[in-house]
Amino acid sequence: MIMGDEMGSNKFLSEFLMITNVKTILFIGILLGLFYLMRILEKKKIKFSKRMFLAILLGFVMAFIIQLVSGFPNNPTEITWINETTAWFGLFGYGFMDLLKMITVPLIFFSIIKVIIGMEDDDKLSKIVTTSIVMLLLTTLLASVVAIIVGNLFNLGTNTQSVLSDTTAREVTSVISTLRELLPSNPFKAMVEGNIVGVVIFSSFIGLAMRRLKRKDIKVMESIENVVIGSYKITISITMSVIKFMPYAVIALLANTISQKGITAIASVFDFIIAIYLSIFIMFIIHLFIIALNGLNPIKYLKNVMEPLILAFTSRSSLSTLPVTIETLSKNVGVDEGIASFVGSLGSNAGMNGCAAIYPTLIAITLGNMAGITMDFSFYAMLLVIVVISSLGIAGVPGTATIAVSVVISGMGMGEYLPLVGAIIAIDPILDMGRTMLNVSGTMVVTVSVAKRFNKIKKIIDGDKKEKVILE
Repeated sequence: MIMGDEMGSNKFLSEFLMITNVKTILFIGILLGLFYLMRILEKKKIKFSKRMFLAILLGFVMAFIIQLVSGFPNNPTEITWINETTAWFGLFGYGFMDLLKMITVPLIFFSIIKVIIGMEDDDKLSKIVTTSIVMLLLTTLLASVVAIIVGNLFNLGTNTQSVLSDTTAREVTSVISTLRELLPSNPFKAMVEGNIVGVVIFSSFIGLAMRRLKRKDIKVMESIENVVIGSYKITISITMSVIKFMPYAVIALLANTISQKGITAIASVFDFIIAIYLSIFIMFIIHLFIIALNGLNPIKYLKNVMEPLILAFTSRSSLSTLPVTIETLSKNVGVDEGIASFVGSLGSNAGMNGCAAIYPTLIAITLGNMAGITMDFSFYAMLLVIVVISSLGIAGVPGTATIAVSVVISGMGMGEYLPLVGAIIAIDPILDMGRTMLNVSGTMVVTVSVAKRFNKIKKIIDGDKKEKVILE
């Protein structure tokens, strides 16, 4: 009987509470202490951007301490107390992301309807859609070209030790099937599954129908418009309430990601990490150059859009970052709310510069060198075409970059070699942080560019200084 009670107690601690080691309690306590510190800074009215930067620093320090205490293991997931600690960290970090996901669909739904019913003419809507898609694909093409140059500069794969694993290519679907899946045959299913393009299409039809019906029955449509506008304002209010918790979530998310993968695993593919982050940096500079071409000050722009970039880096989900992205573009940059919602939504599912362009391009070059494939002009031309086409419909959630890799590698006829990069895929979360940040950056740059072209950017007011923030 005693033995049975002990087993029950152990199971309660290990499987239910997930606390079997004093180190787990210690690091949970430290995390809560850091939360208390962030709360004090919030009460002292420390700027949100400063608290976000501090959160990043604290997250890195926390992860390093966990690795130090565990002796820098090769596989941290084999250590029970690290699994327990990161699980508790995930409660706070991923819990915050769940709240953002909660508000994403209603925010997009009401904002798209709002912008369409408020638009002056239908012709402008079609031009906005066309311009947005073309620019998203062009930035994807440019990002892939950058990755080709960097990948060859580093000679990726020539000195990489192949690590065979059970890594297999994800199921690849044709571009026709991918595009069809974006159509919301069941709009409620699209909402549940986070098919943002499907939600945009459905809400666009509702908005267009309301515009047509308004000419026949103004009174009825005005009352429905008031419901839409009121719902939109409520959704924005909820979004702002959730965003306030962002600095707390950043600490937990960053500490969670690095603690689970470990420094040893990072060191084994260090050249690939440097190559991908150099590519991201170069493309990020190009993004700022595009901002300058639009007549905006890139330094002030960067300062104003820092929050969604930080959240994207730590959360690894451009889709979950979408509410913050839209809010930042409209409030801090002056982009029309409808344009911010419309183009931002498209960018969360298409034209991802990091996940759909740079990452699969570098993987293709690495595999080409490892497998001894001749990489000539035709190879790279084909790679660019496949990357651009496959970038359509890549969902903005963690893990889908692997699907993008599978599509590109299979399209290049190298699917059988994918297991050779098992070591790279093993540290995917470390790579995904930078990729996701670039995804969001690209979406914002395209949104600003579209807004500028259609004269949908206004000057904004700094709430603290009561002065105009001049971006031009």
